[in-house]
Amino acid sequence: MPMTGGTEQTTTVIIGTGLSGLAVAAELRRRGVHSIVVDGLDILGAGQPANTASLQRCDAADSVSLRERNEILRHLRNYAASHQVDVRNTTRAVQLTMVRPVPGPTADGSSANGSSAEGASSHQWEVHTPTGILLADHIVLTRCAHSQLRRMLSDFGITVGRNLVAAMRAIGIYLVGVGDLITPSPKEVLRQAKTVGQAISAKVHPENAPTIMTGSFAAVLPA
Repeated sequence: MPMTGGTEQTTTVIIGTGLSGLAVAAELRRRGVHSIVVDGLDILGAGQPANTASLQRCDAADSVSLRERNEILRHLRNYAASHQVDVRNTTRAVQLTMVRPVPGPTADGSSANGSSAEGASSHQWEVHTPTGILLADHIVLTRCAHSQLRRMLSDFGITVGRNLVAAMRAIGIYLVGVGDLITPSPKEVLRQAKTVGQAISAKVHPENAPTIMTGSFAAVLPA
């Protein structure tokens, strides 16, 4: 998509180029939702402005078969290459900033960033990278532990109850492959990716929400 003053606009930014990130990108691609996948995450210093949070690495040990995981990754990478999924392995997310308010709809019913007004989150997000800023309605995180996510929401001034996932979805942030104590299995990651893909698609294309989608990557899992 075109760059304007160092800012690129998209519907969804997925942070993490591994299994979880590619699985979500593939689900969104099949539903006609544009996304950009970037690597992450770096740790920033303190003293950041309001509505900004550091993005920290949280690479938990993988308890599942490496062979199974690599086979799924191979299928996902092939899909990404053949379907022109925008995966930027050399671009790293370093900071996430909440943007308020979301621009209102234009005369044609779209928002100022070109996406559907109905599909927009209640917030917009700036993902800062060394080469510019990615502006999106939806963010998918694939690495941080729940404790880190609670601290991140606290940095945004958001009070979190017991349901962390619901609190994050309310502001347009989705989690795939994120665990606090146990790393999800590849099968569970694919299930989460399909669920998140459906949720974001329903906001971007509400007229298609009742449609049952097929072709999940669960088919690539060994029996």
